[in-house]
Amino acid sequence: MSKLAAQDKFLDLSDYGRTFGRFFAQQLKNTRFTPIHVTLLFGLSGLIAIYCILTKHYFLAGFFIVLKSGIDAADGELARLKKTPSYSGRYLDSVFDIILNFLFLMAICYVSKTSIWFTFLAFIGIQLQGTLYNYYYVILRTKSVGGDSTSKIFEYKTPKALPGESQQSVNILFRIYTIVYGTFDKIIHALDQQAYKVKSFPNWFMTLLSLYGLGFQLLIIAVMLPLGWIEFIVPFFIAYTLLLFALIGIRKAIIK
Repeated sequence: MSKLAAQDKFLDLSDYGRTFGRFFAQQLKNTRFTPIHVTLLFGLSGLIAIYCILTKHYFLAGFFIVLKSGIDAADGELARLKKTPSYSGRYLDSVFDIILNFLFLMAICYVSKTSIWFTFLAFIGIQLQGTLYNYYYVILRTKSVGGDSTSKIFEYKTPKALPGESQQSVNILFRIYTIVYGTFDKIIHALDQQAYKVKSFPNWFMTLLSLYGLGFQLLIIAVMLPLGWIEFIVPFFIAYTLLLFALIGIRKAIIK
């Protein structure tokens, strides 16, 4: 099942790993591997990338960052193939993402001359960027006929476990999710409280918004590392956050 109805599909610049993810998921379809196993695997790929950054093997770091994005796409694909969607997998995926984002930047800070305070600012910027993308994307998904509805626009209440998963696991992971993402969600919602009233977002706007998708953010890092631009990664993402206000402005002015 696709996350979106046919008329709502758009060119997602952050979703370049989808083809690999589908291929990988197909290979695992008839095995005992679960989507959770795949999520753990993309976490491992991210940790290897961090090790490569710390040892200044930047080309390998870029490779494993991109591989992480490909594997990241596979867990959801496998869940759809096996018809085993779960809130546990959805929240674990998101928690792994924010932890790895933080560790990527801390590793870059450690091996470069970047200030730790600027690194924290870049991390906040990256999370706000990704939250804006997810906010609008989830709105589109929940209003798309026949689309995916595992994610919610407002995640304030612990969901009921789906068949095959433990309610206790859902409770714990949801709590962690709300702790690490709650503040970012509230900030973005405060900046555009009426977005959920929009019937649909134009494809061109979603493609533009996908510049803030996690996959595209990681691709930028993966390219900048082997080019020897490590000192510019943190300043870039701080400045890149300014696009957030332009995107919200476009939504408010044009998309009703």
